[in-house]
Amino acid sequence: MPLLTEHETPPRRRRGWLYGFILLVVAAGAAYVFVPGIRTPFGEAERAASGDAPRPATAPAAPDSDPGVEAAPGGAAGLTPDPEPDPGPAAALPPPPPPPLLLRVTSDVEGAEVFIDRRYAGTTPFESYDLEPGRRRINVSAPGYEGHAEDVEITGDLTTIAVRFREVRLDERIPVVHKHRFGDCEGHLAATPAGITYETADDDAFEVAFDALEEFAVDYLEHNLRLKVRGGRTYNFTDHSENADALFTFHREVERARERLARGEPPASP
Repeated sequence: MPLLTEHETPPRRRRGWLYGFILLVVAAGAAYVFVPGIRTPFGEAERAASGDAPRPATAPAAPDSDPGVEAAPGGAAGLTPDPEPDPGPAAALPPPPPPPLLLRVTSDVEGAEVFIDRRYAGTTPFESYDLEPGRRRINVSAPGYEGHAEDVEITGDLTTIAVRFREVRLDERIPVVHKHRFGDCEGHLAATPAGITYETADDDAFEVAFDALEEFAVDYLEHNLRLKVRGGRTYNFTDHSENADALFTFHREVERARERLARGEPPASP
């Protein structure tokens, strides 16, 4: 009598089914591991079944554009250097220091003429900043006063000259006869620090400054006083005296005054 009924599965068939189930499980596991499309995270299957599927993730909003950031080549954002700050207006440079004062000339007579190396430079009070170093001849003169002359050494330091003028007094007047080539006329010669004047009713009257005299001489024996204007006429004078004493004295006083006035050695007028 057989031990198995017709309803019992032979052991061979039951083991085959078991082996097939195990292979199916292994295949499903391998598919889960190696095939990403069929994987479902835990809990998502339930949400999928209920229709509450998760929303797709969205990329975070791009930050506001930064003026310091611009698109780099290839689409990537790259940083650009910050713009250099505006330097603003250029700072004003301090002015260069003034040149040093080299020469100052003052006098007790305002407006006296100053000559440097016999060239007119200005009037007192006088200052100079542009003299070359070296020895210089300084002349200072004023009408009616004794001239001043001085040699100074110009260096980088200030040189000061203070002139105190001595007034030249001259007030001479004598009667004379002006000798013409034909005839003569009478009048007066007068001398002051400003020059010589011939006063007459005739048309020969004149006035001449001392620096415009080309010749001024007396000939005692000839009883003659000769005066020649530079670039002009020559005048010869005499008088009615027995000798030439008056003419000689007039000439002497004028020459003394001229010498005192000329001590400053101003250049002669052209």
